[in-house]
Amino acid sequence: MGLISDVIDSARDAKRFKDTIFYKENSFLQNKYDALKRLNDEYPNNKDLKNELFITKQGLDGENEIAYQLKKSSIGMYVLRDMRFQYGDLTAQIDFIVVTPIFVYFIECKNLVGNITITDQGNFIREYVLDGQLVKKGMYSPLRQVEAQREVIRKIWETKAQGLQKLFGSRNFNYYRRVLVVAANRDTILKNAYAPEEIKKQVIKSDSLIRYIENDLKNASKDDRPETQKDMAETAMSYIEASITNDIDYYAYYKNKYIYNSNFLSNDIIKEKLINFRKTRSNEMGIPAYYVFTNDELERLVDIRPKTFDELQKAKILSQIKLVTHGKQIIEVINNN
Repeated sequence: MGLISDVIDSARDAKRFKDTIFYKENSFLQNKYDALKRLNDEYPNNKDLKNELFITKQGLDGENEIAYQLKKSSIGMYVLRDMRFQYGDLTAQIDFIVVTPIFVYFIECKNLVGNITITDQGNFIREYVLDGQLVKKGMYSPLRQVEAQREVIRKIWETKAQGLQKLFGSRNFNYYRRVLVVAANRDTILKNAYAPEEIKKQVIKSDSLIRYIENDLKNASKDDRPETQKDMAETAMSYIEASITNDIDYYAYYKNKYIYNSNFLSNDIIKEKLINFRKTRSNEMGIPAYYVFTNDELERLVDIRPKTFDELQKAKILSQIKLVTHGKQIIEVINNN
């Protein structure tokens, strides 16, 4: 009778619980935007600052659009926004984790100006108009990006799971933890007529997000027993407990970048310098390039650009072994303008 009773209680609970609860709603993009807005008010004639503020607002608006869509749903879910994780040398930043009665969704937000074409090979091409000319540029697959982030979560999960839970849970890990890329700009057109069916299903517009999740839950297997609200809350909390924090002083960073340092190199130049260092370092030590830092870690190094080893350590971009092995050299590359 215990199992039957649990199923009945679970079904009743799922029917009762229809709210969207944000267990974590703050975003590092909001902190970044607030710092840039403050600096822009103080130095209104700085063009570089204005451009950085504009780009950051685009990303923040995209996240806010997805948050709005989730808040108006009546599915019953727990939401975590802007979560960061680390496993050994690997890091992951996930825009949204959505815990529903059956599935957990890892969502990558894209708020791009222009349209997105997905080819029959699953490649992503961005199209936009610049100075009256149509520009087509390939872009790193956001779907592969969020899939890689899910793999980091899998590795963390496997260190904690035991026995039968690990055996059966690992086999069904991706089934119950699904990935989505959500285009948040309502004017963006998704051109996916020739995209592989699996990719086509996983890249959607923000106004389709709730309907997508509802259909997923409706079409779930009869063997997929809905979790209770308590279970969902515990699942959400487990992600919070496994996450890492981001303690960057964006005001000080951007003030140094755009106000104090007139010789501040562009992100593209710093990125190129770091890539060259990674290649040289990996060849010298006979190790794969990602043992120095991954592409995701590269992006964070360029964005945050720590000036001291202490700043690099506090940014929590790299694992401890990477900090000890390459940290001082990375700082030298960044500071050697």
